[in-house]
Amino acid sequence: MEAREILTRFKKNEITLEEAEHYFRKEPFEKMGGYAKLDSHREVRSGFPEVIFCSGKADEHFVHIFQKLYEDNGEVFGTRASRHQYELVKDLLPGVEYDDLSHIIKIEKKHKEHIGKIAVCTAGTADIPVAEEAAQTAEYFGTHVERIFDVGVSGIHRLFSGLEVIQEANCVVAVAGMEGALASVLGGLVDKPVIAVPTSVGYGASMHGLSALLTMINSCANGIAVVNIDNGYGAGYIATQINRLAVRENQEQ
Repeated sequence: MEAREILTRFKKNEITLEEAEHYFRKEPFEKMGGYAKLDSHREVRSGFPEVIFCSGKADEHFVHIFQKLYEDNGEVFGTRASRHQYELVKDLLPGVEYDDLSHIIKIEKKHKEHIGKIAVCTAGTADIPVAEEAAQTAEYFGTHVERIFDVGVSGIHRLFSGLEVIQEANCVVAVAGMEGALASVLGGLVDKPVIAVPTSVGYGASMHGLSALLTMINSCANGIAVVNIDNGYGAGYIATQINRLAVRENQEQ
């Protein structure tokens, strides 16, 4: 729980003074055997709770970390998860969801408010798994997301049908493989930040996303920032930070 939630619950007499003190006396991380130290104060520092990068984790470690984060926060979010990992926890924790497309596993609080707006765009249908990682990350962190898929430069007229929605967004995520030109096109059409996500989609000379990465880094359009190849999570996180700032500014005005 966040510090604000602890204080609010104490004020409402939902927890005792001793229970509140116990929370604040805890270390800012929680040791789990010799394999993990869960960053229990991350949301207090950064505004975002710790999530799980699931790929490569031993089954036992994954299950214990997933359970503990859920116990502490009432929800949990993991990226790059496998269906095998989903099978490990689905009977232990009712309500766990797994998306085969984005490889996201999560338990999410119901009736969550989604504020502001970001637009997540893809050049092609093959880029959707990475785009969904970005979109679902942002949604988990409380952002309203509009999806505009398959609007790449091989049929650029398709982009214009969704341009009004894109231009209204507080931030745009451009997900593209091959030569990665979509980010440059969007950068020239909007007055908001564009987060470019190169994907490993493409034939041999695309070099598993390196070609798109270099195109995006070398874009002549302004206002474009680039994350790592296939890093939908990173894009969704940054887009949420930008969206929160925009919403805060609008509220103050």
